[in-house]
Amino acid sequence: MDPTGQKYFTIIDYVIFALLLVASMAIGLYYAFTGGRQRTTQEFMYADRSMKCLPLSLSLMATFQSAVAIIGTPAEVYANGTQYWFIGCSYILGLLIPAHIFIPLFYRLHLTSVYQYLELRFCKAVRICGTVTFIFQMVIYMGVGIYTPALALNAGNVTNNICLSLVTGFHLWGAVLATGLVCTLYTALGGLKAVVWTDVFQTVVMFTGQLAVIIVGVHQAGGLSDAWVKVRDGGRISGIDLNPDPTVRHTFWTLGVGGVFLMLSLYGVNQAQVQRYLSSRTEKEAVMSCYMVFPCLQVALMLSCLMGLVMYACYGNNSPLEQQYITSKDQMVLYFVMDMLQNFPGLPGLFVACLFSASLSTISSAFNSLATVTMVDLIKPHYSMTEARATLLSKMLALSYGIICVAMAYLVHLMNSSVLQAALSIFGMVGGPLLGLFCLGIFFPCANSIGAVIGLAAGLVMSFWVGIGGFLSRMPSSVQVLPLNSTNTVPAASGNITGPAVIDAASRPVGLNGLYSLSYMWYSALNSSTVVLIGLVISFMTGPTKGADVASGTVYPVMRTAQSLLHKLVKPSACCTSPPEHTQIDGHKEMNGNIKEDAGTEEETETFLTSNAVSPVEHETSV
Repeated sequence: MDPTGQKYFTIIDYVIFALLLVASMAIGLYYAFTGGRQRTTQEFMYADRSMKCLPLSLSLMATFQSAVAIIGTPAEVYANGTQYWFIGCSYILGLLIPAHIFIPLFYRLHLTSVYQYLELRFCKAVRICGTVTFIFQMVIYMGVGIYTPALALNAGNVTNNICLSLVTGFHLWGAVLATGLVCTLYTALGGLKAVVWTDVFQTVVMFTGQLAVIIVGVHQAGGLSDAWVKVRDGGRISGIDLNPDPTVRHTFWTLGVGGVFLMLSLYGVNQAQVQRYLSSRTEKEAVMSCYMVFPCLQVALMLSCLMGLVMYACYGNNSPLEQQYITSKDQMVLYFVMDMLQNFPGLPGLFVACLFSASLSTISSAFNSLATVTMVDLIKPHYSMTEARATLLSKMLALSYGIICVAMAYLVHLMNSSVLQAALSIFGMVGGPLLGLFCLGIFFPCANSIGAVIGLAAGLVMSFWVGIGGFLSRMPSSVQVLPLNSTNTVPAASGNITGPAVIDAASRPVGLNGLYSLSYMWYSALNSSTVVLIGLVISFMTGPTKGADVASGTVYPVMRTAQSLLHKLVKPSACCTSPPEHTQIDGHKEMNGNIKEDAGTEEETETFLTSNAVSPVEHETSV
């Protein structure tokens, strides 16, 4: 092992990396000059609602399979074992709930932006608050997303005037600008179709790169049996930790239960994901694409965890970080690739292409979703324009957000590593309050607009108080990049503020220190619960919303659905009996399942809106 840490790319590696950028650009150009040529906002933002479930499922997975996850998850497994793998348990409920509640509700309302729901359910002010919060979240996210892979390539050896020591010849800002430029162009030119199909291509590159590293790494470790013995004897195969302490960073409960709320904030109410659901041809295909994300996420998680085990099998306890060959954990994976695979020309380039594929897929989704919400939520309601002008403006917005992305990457560059981790944590902290806002509207018909606004504000205050307070309380300690899974990429870094993996009972923090020590996996649960609780309290204080004032199709009938399921479980033979007669009711009195006892049909009881019902959104002024 070279103590200077100098690792070099070959020409083959550069060619493979260049092919990634060229292929991504070619896909964008193809969809820019074929089909409808992105001449309408419907095609640019929603691919003419013609996408099939397979490419959508891969795109849904790739959207939050960021470079932070590919770099961070193996480093986490290398350092602390496979306990983190249990986050896969949260994928079950984290995808079933969106598939059966959020997707049907949003799809039947024929939304263009998920924040249109907030205006239908509450008022325009709540919609604007949700939109601005989302824009703030994603602007930070995409700056970090584009900078992270370049940062991993950069060892920061400024004292010797060496720009990059892991991959010599890669210029830091050259990588940032190339990634940002290519991603901006194919997103602005090709629209959602280009984003989805480049995600599919980049997912294949990601899986191929990780698999190649695992196979060669196992060979370098002496074979499969030797590698297994090394990781087993090294204590890296973890059992289920049922410790209920919420301040412990990773346990079964923090990962399997707290992770559900994190998944809901990403796959339930995030515009980047909802936009893909709404681009599918039918509601059934939208639900199926959500189902198909589950195996994709499990494969991505498995590959990342296996990489961590292979790294341990090769290095053991002689960590390159402890040997001072690298300066931070976020360089661990790339050092392993360059160290172990340098004698295999093309493999380092393939993995770096895998890394940048993850970055491209995340920031392209951010560009497209930001352009959509800005156009639909902030511009369209106030300015009337032709379809051609609206489409051109949408493309200009995507281009503008690309420039902002590079600017954000430069701001991230100016921060030290501690502040960088705080910026990464912000992304995770904002998702929880947004989830709480949507849950308040969907599950509680009594919630009103005042409660929604104040609840969102309280959730954001709680989020930043706990997150930043915990971060500042640990400023003297060294900051490490701690990962999250393939669905939650950026919130991974917030693991830094959760303290050690195991907290001794005698030294367990109490009071505010205990709150600051809360595991980052509980952030979404805490913040969303704060929004719901405060929102309900304020709603009752200011006068709860009456059933007649709730827009049709905006509330999920929780009680009636539970009663229906219970009835089917208790009386399974009821399906053989003849259905009772029902009376016709006025659709305005349905109130999303909150129907009076003397009215309602079986179909109205089981759904929010019927599939062929007229959505309230259709009455809005068109572009």
